[in-house]
Amino acid sequence: MRGNSLAQPVNNGEAFAVIIRPAKNILGAIRLPGDKSISHRYAMLGAIAEGVTRLTNFSSGADCASTLSCVQQLGCEVKTTADGAIEITGRERLQQPSQSLDCGNSGSTMRMLSGILAGQDFECELHGDESLSRRPMGRVMVPLRHMGAEINAGANDRPPLRIRGGHLHAIEYTTPMASAQVKSAVLFAGLFADGETTVEEPFRTRDHSEQALRAFGVELSRSRNRVTIRGRQKLHAIQAFIPGDISSASFFLCAAALFPDSNLVLENLLLNPTRASLLDVLTALGARISVLNLENQHGELIGSVKLESGPLKGTTIAGGQSVALIDELPVLAAIAPYIEEGIEIRDAKELRVKESDRIAVVARNLRAMGAECEELEDGLRVPGNQKLHGAEIDSAGDHRIAMAFSVAALRAEGESVIHGADAARISYPEFFDVLEGIVER
Repeated sequence: MRGNSLAQPVNNGEAFAVIIRPAKNILGAIRLPGDKSISHRYAMLGAIAEGVTRLTNFSSGADCASTLSCVQQLGCEVKTTADGAIEITGRERLQQPSQSLDCGNSGSTMRMLSGILAGQDFECELHGDESLSRRPMGRVMVPLRHMGAEINAGANDRPPLRIRGGHLHAIEYTTPMASAQVKSAVLFAGLFADGETTVEEPFRTRDHSEQALRAFGVELSRSRNRVTIRGRQKLHAIQAFIPGDISSASFFLCAAALFPDSNLVLENLLLNPTRASLLDVLTALGARISVLNLENQHGELIGSVKLESGPLKGTTIAGGQSVALIDELPVLAAIAPYIEEGIEIRDAKELRVKESDRIAVVARNLRAMGAECEELEDGLRVPGNQKLHGAEIDSAGDHRIAMAFSVAALRAEGESVIHGADAARISYPEFFDVLEGIVER
């Protein structure tokens, strides 16, 4: 039987929860909502491009809705067409918002939009929800100040951010740690600066901003981990299909990898090399993966991925691979106890300043399910060949934790309750329905 009460809503009087029961297999084919990272960037660049940008398969998550709301408050017309596409009418100069810009839970919105706002000739404020208000913004504030923007925050560089934009000058900036959001903010600010702005990173991060800028007609250059953009270039509206979110796909791929007879196909999936490291890791673990119908759209690779499970071994994830997999690390850690030799994750200290301290929360929930694991300052060491039991799981209000432990619960003995499961709406509101549709009991 497939999809028999996999995720059953529970009213515990406090927050939304779901019960996850053990599964026997994962089978089926699914299409995912548009990639969050690309949706954010296309919406922001569409706001400052000439003409009307039309985006199909835009992310259904609340984070990208926050970006669209901010774009509207900055004077751009944003509408949803009858066929579900998002259309954004750009402006040469954005208008000052009448109230503080609400970024919700989206650090991507706050950090990257700050780069665009740094080049505007007005003052504005950005705020977020309780979770976002705890996240540090100093890494994006420092380079934007160097470029000439006035930018201030609350205690310990936490939101809200207050930005007075204006005339910017180009800089050469080396990021202290690899961050695609910081790189993007500086490149976006560089569009409004005199001269050439260069960002150098210790490890190469996802390059969606570079691909999106080129799609909108901007010239830039890359040399290893250095990206250079010339200021005062004009952007032109695009029409684009946004490929399926590979970070959301990671949960289904990891679920399928856990069961020996799984056969899962993900259609029209983002396969950007800076984001597709998950496929390399799953292949190294022992899953059999094939890619079908590969094509290039606006510099982004798109294809269909088929996964058939095989005996899973173990691996260590560190260095640049940890940077590339930062969003997928929680679910890889969550399935690590079931793998023959387990998984060790290093060089991932960034996980501690996400929507939750993901290192601590993953370790706590693994232990709740009976797993042994070692919490490291910059990662986790999770031994393999363990048997887990169902447990009460605390998502800590973090969408990736809620989804990661829904996957881990599929192989546990007995049912698990995922508290705060509604956090999944941040990136993938349909997650539990889709997961239920591919489970076999």
